Amino acid sequence: MAVSRPSRAEQGQASVELVALLPLVAALVALLWQAVVAGQAVWLAGSAARAAARATALGADAPAAARRVLPDRLERGLVVRRATTSAGGGVRIAIAVPAIVGTGRLTTVRARARLQDQGP
Repeated sequence: MAVSRPSRAEQGQASVELVALLPLVAALVALLWQAVVAGQAVWLAGSAARAAARATALGADAPAAARRVLPDRLERGLVVRRATTSAGGGVRIAIAVPAIVGTGRLTTVRARARLQDQGP
């Protein structure tokens, strides 16, 4: 059984198909990476809210406690607001989810946490 050689017109076909698919693969990787960044922001928003609520309950600086939990890129879009209720102090956190391309933001993630005051 003899193996036939590809004709002259077919010789570069695989290379052309690969080059045509590269932008699609790059877009897919970028979308997946953006989803990872957004998921990290959601996860860390809850952690930052709990840290800020602990700090508020102890009478410490809530924004500083929230910033210690976050990486630098998520710190830039952080907003911490104290929310007082009859059951004790709480905090509301808003974090801007950065876009992986450019310097803009994709959306804002919000979280809140509340702990009973622990002061005297």
